Amino acid sequence: MPIIIPKTIPAFSTLQERIFVMDTERATTQDIRPLEILLCNLMPTKIETENQLLSLLANSPLQVRITLLATQSYIGKNTPQSHLDRFYKYFSEIAHKRFDGAIITGAPIEHLAFEEVQYWEELRGIMDFLRANVTSTMYLCWGAMAGLYHFHKIQKHALSSKCFGIFAHKQCATSPLLMGLDDEVLMPHSRHSGIDEGAVARADDLCVLLAGEQSGATMLKDSKDVFILGHPEYAKDTLDKEYKRDQANGLNTPKPTGYYAPNGEIMFQWRSSASVIFSNWLNLVYQDTPFLL
Repeated sequence: MPIIIPKTIPAFSTLQERIFVMDTERATTQDIRPLEILLCNLMPTKIETENQLLSLLANSPLQVRITLLATQSYIGKNTPQSHLDRFYKYFSEIAHKRFDGAIITGAPIEHLAFEEVQYWEELRGIMDFLRANVTSTMYLCWGAMAGLYHFHKIQKHALSSKCFGIFAHKQCATSPLLMGLDDEVLMPHSRHSGIDEGAVARADDLCVLLAGEQSGATMLKDSKDVFILGHPEYAKDTLDKEYKRDQANGLNTPKPTGYYAPNGEIMFQWRSSASVIFSNWLNLVYQDTPFLL
């Protein structure tokens, strides 16, 4: 959580570039209440994705109340309907509310054009709603591609080979979202698509925060939202499960890069960076969200 000091003290401007600082006047207008976070879960394995994301959101001193959202125009078959009925809402049930933050997950539908996705029109409505009623939204993997396409007209394209493994990234800009990260940031990727980086470079309202030599632009932001093409939320064994699934399905997927040690054991190297990124995002949401939702 941020420290609270007078805005006029010299340390305020110095520390503001390196840690979370809140001035006294802003602090007195805040009420300590749970942050309301909407999680739009597009993954077919919803319970596994819930576990991954909630464990990261819980790794903060801030109280966070989660609302789970599923699409109504497409209902997958990999999650028990009883689980959806008990824990999930549909957009029509939350469209009258506001939230402090939101997360839109990836989905294994990269081979489809956005307009061919069965729930695309519903998702467009959700993204527009989030833009107007949420302080900040974090878009992950295919969700990030969808958000960049919807808001910034950034096209995706098929990669010559799957971007699959743990890749190193360098910081490309200064941002509170990157505070506390090492110079080299490791993050999992599992995708068959990339984005038009030329279009990203020409977009005045987009800033690349993290980029990798092999993975390309990976973490971007605009004035409101964050777009992450990787999977910082992945558990230790997620890529292992995906690799073994592809092998069982007869796919010629190579072993994930930088993931297995020489003895075959999994090297869990990205968790601390993921925790920092999610904590930084929650801290920014906490500072910027309105007192009354």
